Amino acid sequence: MNNSYWWTTLSPDQLRPIGQRLTGSADLDVAIVGGGYTGLWTAYYLKKADPSLRIGVIEAEEIGFGASGRNGGWASSLFPASLRVLAQHSDRDSAIRLKRTMFATVKEIGNVAQAEGWDIDWHSGGTIGVARTTLQWQRAQESIEDFRSWSFGPEDYALLDVSESRAQTNMSQIFGAIWSPHCAAINPAKLVRELGRAVADLGVHVWEGTPAQSIHDGLVKTSSGDVKAGVVVRATEGYTPTLAGMKRVLMPVYSLMVATEPLSDEVMSQIGLGETPTFHDGRHLIIYGQRTRDNRIAFGGRGAPYHFGSGINRNFENEPDVFRSLQGILIELFPVLKDVTFTHSWGGVLGIARDWWASCGYSPEDHFAWAGGYVGDGVGTSNLSGRTLTDLILGRSTDLTTLPWVNHISRKWEPEPLRWLGTNLGLKVMGGADAKEDESGRSSLGAKIFGRQIGH
Repeated sequence: MNNSYWWTTLSPDQLRPIGQRLTGSADLDVAIVGGGYTGLWTAYYLKKADPSLRIGVIEAEEIGFGASGRNGGWASSLFPASLRVLAQHSDRDSAIRLKRTMFATVKEIGNVAQAEGWDIDWHSGGTIGVARTTLQWQRAQESIEDFRSWSFGPEDYALLDVSESRAQTNMSQIFGAIWSPHCAAINPAKLVRELGRAVADLGVHVWEGTPAQSIHDGLVKTSSGDVKAGVVVRATEGYTPTLAGMKRVLMPVYSLMVATEPLSDEVMSQIGLGETPTFHDGRHLIIYGQRTRDNRIAFGGRGAPYHFGSGINRNFENEPDVFRSLQGILIELFPVLKDVTFTHSWGGVLGIARDWWASCGYSPEDHFAWAGGYVGDGVGTSNLSGRTLTDLILGRSTDLTTLPWVNHISRKWEPEPLRWLGTNLGLKVMGGADAKEDESGRSSLGAKIFGRQIGH
């Protein structure tokens, strides 16, 4: 059973098993390994485009068990590689086109949910990134200047002064903020379960409790039988290292979350967030939060260590020191929360490519398609993956198939112990940079250097 707060909000119907364990072999047109957003969106759009396709989704646990049922609930336009990096590997217009496609992707998710009648706690309140120090404010202004140089106006990214920021949130120590409308708050577990049910209802085979062991030349070997297909889609994100030969393709990194008890109207009025934007601040070590439908604050961030050998273990989701740190940061942001009870804490694993590029692609000669490396920004990007992979697999040449992330190949991560040493050093650098900036009032050179290594 998934241990995230979001899972506790599911209705009995949403909790009903969607699939069953594979027994024996199967022969398909498209086999999709991974029952999260990427795999399910791909199955959804493929089956809608061509109902005759024999499609199967192979999931090691249950639909939505991984990051899709555990994340911060941001359906955002974020993409891990910066516009500058995208343009360097393609061109300026292509980089801008990818960003605007991500804007449209947020709306696409909401439109599909509405058309299908899914209950996913959708609220299109935008997102606010608050600057809480002079250095964060300086970086916010520089970010706006950069967006303007790429032809993104205030309708996409607005620089807010103190009073305008406080109209959105009453966070402590506000110097200003960046606000964007291109984000919606959702309940991620509800989305993945509704999507999984819809896929099954379309006639897609859904096999749960069926761990895939390897993918090779149109064949998926599982613990309970082999699945042969004209195309195999790898949609395993942070769990990719569990597949034979893919230990260094994506790095699994844990992101952890906490949730408060339901808050009174009086407390919520002091916090703000009346328009329900998702929120974060300008520190280097990422944090993210939202106000839930039942007036909790669900809040998360990085800080958990990378485990040697791309280790993945349920025990790694329990990091009491990180949970305490997240609680402390949230109280720092909103001091009115100092006496509230935190009722939930959980974690999940996300996937990171060596060059911090998310990618999707298709190699017909290898019978292989893939998508992933979202670095925690997968709620929106996975929907774009599903639509793009559909076009690629069906042989369509579209605006989506020519975006600069399509068929991008990231180099592999370094072997151990270099992978462990470098990743955890970077974590310490980015975390320590915030403390050093607070103490000295000067920008962190280490954070600037490391930031260039992670796609910024």
